[in-house]
Amino acid sequence: MWSHAAFIVLLVSLVESSCLYGTSHLQRRKTSNNTVEVATFGYTGPTGPLLWKTLSVDNNLCEEGENQSPINIDASIKVATSAPRINIQKVDKFEFENLGSTVEVLANGQTEFGNKTFNLKQFHFHSPSEHRINEEYFPLEMHMVHEAAGTSSHITVLGLLFDMSTNNTELLGQLSSTVSKINEPGAITDSGPLNFDAVVKHLETTPLRQYSGSLTTPPCKEGITFLIAEQPLPINPTSFNAMKKVIKFNSRFTQGKLGEGNIIERAFAAAKKQNGGGNTPQQGREGAGVVNAPPKGADVPPQSATDVVSTIYASTITSPGGASRTSAEATATPTGQATE
Repeated sequence: MWSHAAFIVLLVSLVESSCLYGTSHLQRRKTSNNTVEVATFGYTGPTGPLLWKTLSVDNNLCEEGENQSPINIDASIKVATSAPRINIQKVDKFEFENLGSTVEVLANGQTEFGNKTFNLKQFHFHSPSEHRINEEYFPLEMHMVHEAAGTSSHITVLGLLFDMSTNNTELLGQLSSTVSKINEPGAITDSGPLNFDAVVKHLETTPLRQYSGSLTTPPCKEGITFLIAEQPLPINPTSFNAMKKVIKFNSRFTQGKLGEGNIIERAFAAAKKQNGGGNTPQQGREGAGVVNAPPKGADVPPQSATDVVSTIYASTITSPGGASRTSAEATATPTGQATE
């Protein structure tokens, strides 16, 4: 039967977001055995970006939002009219942790921008880069997540891109030397002292592109201010490979132009038009390279892009004995918690 249970991915209701982690929107949570809770979303299969909406009722913007991130940064994205002023506290050690969806450093500092003060909460990494500059992607991207001081709780993200070089940014060299200690999701270690001088100088003295977008992870909340450095900093192969080995792939696909409609919804609408205006791609022309329509008398799937993708995904998962399973069954642990 093509019922709701056959194709809706059933996962835990709270999806942890690395972009918000450590802010008032999503408080950091340690477990009893001195590890951190890991993210319930991922970048592949039933927990990947195309199906983020199905993971929680809070994730509608992942499919419906019209100002989603990341984007390709071109001439339409304006240069920030002022430079940030950044002060990061120097301490003997920083907590370095693996959230499953990224690796993250908890840090304290303040950034002054646009006559407002923002408190640095954490910074984390994406590989490959999520943002592109004039269609060019980079091996690594760093997001420094800030929350506005006071009661507004507005989120601002300072973004840095890193490109391969024989030179290295000292901060990346320091982190890459300890990242193997947090190879397993949930693991925590101390990084030792970190040198932010090159990072701070780069953000304060090179052109930044500014736009209002969204979290690049669930719940894809909009109204996030991004300041992305146009010019990359260097990272050498040794440091990059060490970071990549632990981070693995954690980059959301490039979204459409700001304000032009969500790319998932637009793709779904185009598929409906191409397939004769049917309610779902499954009801398009036979032999047109789409999944066949449900058997006569079957329940009609819900009408949304992620519902259709979930249906297709569920129908392709087969148990070792050959019987079809739903995505939820295929990804559930013995306790019912979904895994990435």
